[in-house]
Amino acid sequence: MSTSASAPGRQQALDRMAEAGVSQPARDTFARHYDHLAAGETGLIAEADVEPALPSAHLEDVEVEEPEAREALAATAVITLNGGLGTSMGLAGPKSLLPVRDGLTFLDITVRQVLALRERFDVALPLVLMNSFSTREATLEVLERYPELPASDLPLDFVQSQEPKLRADDLTPVTWEADPRLEWCPPGHGDLYPSLLASGLLDQLLDGGFRYAFVSNVDNLGAVADGRVAAWFAASGAGFAAEVCRRTEMDKKGGHLVRRRADGRLVLRDTAQTAEDEMVHFMDGDRHPFVNTNNLWFDLARLRDMLTERDGVMELPLIRNAKTVDPTDKSSTPVIQIESAMGSAVELFDDAAAIAVTRDRFVPVKTTNELALLRSDAYAVDGTSYRLSRTVDPAPVVDLTKDCYGMIGDFDERFPHGVPSLVDAERLEVEGDWRFGAGVRVQGVAHLGPEGGEVEDGATLGRS
Repeated sequence: MSTSASAPGRQQALDRMAEAGVSQPARDTFARHYDHLAAGETGLIAEADVEPALPSAHLEDVEVEEPEAREALAATAVITLNGGLGTSMGLAGPKSLLPVRDGLTFLDITVRQVLALRERFDVALPLVLMNSFSTREATLEVLERYPELPASDLPLDFVQSQEPKLRADDLTPVTWEADPRLEWCPPGHGDLYPSLLASGLLDQLLDGGFRYAFVSNVDNLGAVADGRVAAWFAASGAGFAAEVCRRTEMDKKGGHLVRRRADGRLVLRDTAQTAEDEMVHFMDGDRHPFVNTNNLWFDLARLRDMLTERDGVMELPLIRNAKTVDPTDKSSTPVIQIESAMGSAVELFDDAAAIAVTRDRFVPVKTTNELALLRSDAYAVDGTSYRLSRTVDPAPVVDLTKDCYGMIGDFDERFPHGVPSLVDAERLEVEGDWRFGAGVRVQGVAHLGPEGGEVEDGATLGRS
């Protein structure tokens, strides 16, 4: 499809965005991506065009004195992505409000981690959430429980932009009268950069004396603003750094950094940027042994300079996401969502770096499999620092059939007394509809078949 043939769709989309109050930088970014999409670009990254990328540093080798950590954290702001509703797990509200440990939600633990770091290091360490229109109201209501959270006259949040979903057949904005809200989608977390600029937060942070930003997803409770990483990044002089860690079976489809053969730059590659017939290479843990954690560090001054030079547009690689307008109805109108990943900004910095961190800094919860692990005794949360720690190494693998456990309501119904003890487990695989009693333990490898049934109170599953 040529750009000229789809020009009406481009303008229609931009007009809708303007009417909805979407910022100029976000509209300009969308327009650039639209042109690439209309020209037939897929955003795919071929294995032949890249080579494996190894980290430039390992956190376990980094030695930092407390004063260095304090100095780096004093110049750091924490930005946490909080735009998701968790609809894939059956949630109606913000995913960050899901209880995960001892009645505390993702958001509770994130806030308490930041407050504990402030007290320990005597630094401002602001926490700012990037909300979506869908998560903002409920999130800010919860944050009222933490009156001590605002710092340095900075807002508690800013709102990511939105863009129209495009019909797959002609790239015009889709219309869906059954629920007009479904006509819109977030532009991926690559929207972080234009939204930081358009909201004025980027200037506020720099004017407030903050030089660095640490960004992560709210559903990764391992992503604490660690003083060692902050000091390493400050000393590196790099404009941008990504945290990576060793891949496991639980994240074999996770994105990873590669090095582009054409210019030697680091590039982020996700599953949506990989052709189906090349997924075997993408998931090859021997060839690509490190997974991207989406924990990022960047120099705020360098970012502002870059955005100023580019009129507010970060030229991030296109992610073409094919969906249906109603994600719960596969027979609804096919659409294309234009997205970008914030980690892909790594290729825009000629001095970008990657640091290998330990697995405790990457504990994402994308499915109920990972939620089960986090709620189990395989993890613990310190009552003072609220840091998450794993009680076993390596972490066991949990594989629950999606039909019975994929939605949080179904999950909780089948674990009414909590998740079984996994501290002695290697793997728990559940194929059928099983309801678990109290005090269940898993040892070694346990498998429950498709017939379903009841797991009695106090039962031990697997190898004894």
